[in-house]
Amino acid sequence: MLWSMTSCLTMLSCDICGETVTSEPDMKAHLLIVHMENEVICPFCKLSGVNYEEMCFHIETAHFEQNALERNFERINTVQYGTSDNKKDNTLQCKKEVNSGIHSACASNHPKSSAQSLPKAGTLKHEAICSENLTKSGKFLKSREKQPGLKEIKGSIYEAMYSPPECPFCGKIEKCSQDMETHVKTKHANILDTPLEDCDQPLYDCPMCGLICTNYHILQEHVVLHLEENSFRQGMDSVQCSSDLELAHQLQQEEDRKRRSEESRQEIEEFRKLQRQYGLDNSGGYKQQQLRNMEIEVNRGRMHPSEFHRRKAEMMESLAIGIDDGKTKTSGIIEALHRYYQNTATDVRRVWLSTVVDHFHSSLGDKGWGCGYRNFQMLLSSLLQNDAYDDCLKGMSVPCIPKIQSMIEDAWKEGFDPQGASQLNNRLQGTKAWIGACEVYTLLTSLRVKCHIVDFHKSTGPLGTHPHLFEWILNYYSSEREGSPKVVCTSKPPLYLQHQGHSRTVVGIEERKNRTLCLLIFDPGCPSREMQKLLKQDIEASSLKQLRKSVGNLKHKQYQIVAVEGTLSPEEKVARRQASEVFTAEKIP
Repeated sequence: MLWSMTSCLTMLSCDICGETVTSEPDMKAHLLIVHMENEVICPFCKLSGVNYEEMCFHIETAHFEQNALERNFERINTVQYGTSDNKKDNTLQCKKEVNSGIHSACASNHPKSSAQSLPKAGTLKHEAICSENLTKSGKFLKSREKQPGLKEIKGSIYEAMYSPPECPFCGKIEKCSQDMETHVKTKHANILDTPLEDCDQPLYDCPMCGLICTNYHILQEHVVLHLEENSFRQGMDSVQCSSDLELAHQLQQEEDRKRRSEESRQEIEEFRKLQRQYGLDNSGGYKQQQLRNMEIEVNRGRMHPSEFHRRKAEMMESLAIGIDDGKTKTSGIIEALHRYYQNTATDVRRVWLSTVVDHFHSSLGDKGWGCGYRNFQMLLSSLLQNDAYDDCLKGMSVPCIPKIQSMIEDAWKEGFDPQGASQLNNRLQGTKAWIGACEVYTLLTSLRVKCHIVDFHKSTGPLGTHPHLFEWILNYYSSEREGSPKVVCTSKPPLYLQHQGHSRTVVGIEERKNRTLCLLIFDPGCPSREMQKLLKQDIEASSLKQLRKSVGNLKHKQYQIVAVEGTLSPEEKVARRQASEVFTAEKIP
């Protein structure tokens, strides 16, 4: 029977959808039109293609054991109910009735019908039984394909019905399904008729994932699992963080070690470079360089071997007596300049020249490092020709470079400039060490020549120029009252001019008709053949380009001048020696 009596009247109720009719023919028509033409789908394994009666037998036999699991899972499960091509899709709500093989499916009217409207006894945990359902439904479909007849299907179904049915609500076992139906309707009618939303049993939502639990203790265990999982993750994160920090620390230490190693290597390389630059690399001094360069000239065919031996002998003689051999000296330039300015230089308003001075240029023995020694030779050559300095320089000649080195070492031994001596390891002989303004001051003071250092420590004009340097030199040479001639030959010695990496000698200054100033400078880097062009009777203006330096030509960051002022008494020499322990200079500005 697919319908039942709803009251004492002859009202019939459809067990599928609950619709009531007044007569049995109307019910048959209802079943034929509404239910028999529709395709019935098993809510558990999606079996289709059978009529309603066959589906009831299938559910009763193939899925009866799953009803006992309902109390352990969620009671909400949505089952699709397919229609034919000319019908709309509907959603079924399952209501479990342990009847004579009847598992009726109640169709809802809208796809969005709430899961709470399902009866409590009609819901199953789909995830837990999905695998079992698929297995059983697959077997049934295969058996149906082989035996499509209704009798064969029913026979295979009844063969599987050997275990007695068990109540899904209380677990009671009955002998047959009819007894189970009676038991469920009498003992659990209130559960079947009570919607889920009206159930008295409280529901608990998990605050972490939203899962609904029917028991507080189950919820508690579920939340504890969440906490344990979070604690484990935090522990793993802590371990990972600790490992990352340790790795980062190791990488930082390795990077710091490499950086320090590279910095140390660069410092050593820079120090060695400075040693080579300033002649402190123990590669020999003037003598060794002279011989080495002459050998190179011989090998290149620029010098005959006989010339090599002759010049070697002359060098050894010069070194033995300590006097410069004069092969790099050019004399008479100041006198030639006086004639030129007196007769030819029409663009010059006035010029001041120092006392007579010889030009010395670098040779093969001191090329690249001997400028300081050559400028001292120039300055000393002027002092030796000045009678005012005969007392302190009596009997001297212009010394060779190794002799100058020996003289500076002697001054250090007397106590002059202990800091400078320490920086150069108290040794100059046999090296290519550079000397500067301090060493020239030390040597002149030890010879009782009065001098002082003037430090132009920063630029005083636009574009890094030093106009104050030019003004100071002009005041130095023009301080004497010489009248107003165009060419003034002063009694002032030349000036030692030092800047970074090089030094030169200032022998005069000219004031041009446009009121600009030009220094007249002897450069030890200029060879004798160029300087000798100035000795001609008719000096060309282009030859003076190597001497003239305007304000725009001197743009080094710092300049120092050693200016000679006269002679020192022995007492003054002692005082200056004591004062040289801490060098002081006149700073401009």
